[in-house]
Amino acid sequence: MADNRTEFTVKLADIPVRIHAIWPEMRRFLRDYLTEEEAELSIVTRQEDIERERVMSAKTRAAEGRPQIKCSDAYLETLAIYRKLAEALVERDVLLFHGSVVAVDGEAYLFTAKSGTGKSTHTRLWREAFGERAVMINDDKPLLRVSREGVRAYGTPWNGKHHLGCNGSAPLKALCILERDKLNHVERISAEDAFPRMLQQCYLPEDGEKVEKTLALLERMSQCVKLYRLGCNMDPEAALVSYQGMQEEA
Repeated sequence: MADNRTEFTVKLADIPVRIHAIWPEMRRFLRDYLTEEEAELSIVTRQEDIERERVMSAKTRAAEGRPQIKCSDAYLETLAIYRKLAEALVERDVLLFHGSVVAVDGEAYLFTAKSGTGKSTHTRLWREAFGERAVMINDDKPLLRVSREGVRAYGTPWNGKHHLGCNGSAPLKALCILERDKLNHVERISAEDAFPRMLQQCYLPEDGEKVEKTLALLERMSQCVKLYRLGCNMDPEAALVSYQGMQEEA
């Protein structure tokens, strides 16, 4: 029997959040993250939130030259919920980031790049190269929790068109900016070099104070996570070159 409840609690980035949704599809969408723990935050969606996502989606597609599509209210509510979560979670030192995260031997590696560059293809090469040692955390929009101990990457159900990810997490060892190239090579880069791309790929809240908090978290993240630039083709060798290049201890 289908569970059509629209109020429920999920645990994302180790934070229990009460969801007050409109469509029962939201519970099914978030089913792997359901929890009975007492909520620390509350997210409420309304029809105007859905309509706003519809307008924003149409504008984005127009700006990118992509054809318009008709999106269901239920799908648009998933976007509205994640936007509200991103706005709320930044106060708990959690960032919504656009990238593909794979963990190997319990350590996470985040690859970020412009859309269409090949993030998902590259992390697929990692999974093929490392087999059971590799776990896909999230292929599109992971959550990153920044603390004094470092950064931890978390899976979410917003995991890309191939739905690759899990309800799991791992400490983030490295962030790598991926670029296409004929030859595979990886090099360490400075926080100053990485920060503009990190800023582009991170969700920026609408509230000014939360923007400042986001910038501070990105700055802290750039200081405690190793940063790299990877030039790669899509040959299987690319996975080994990037992995080995990010094992330096200095």
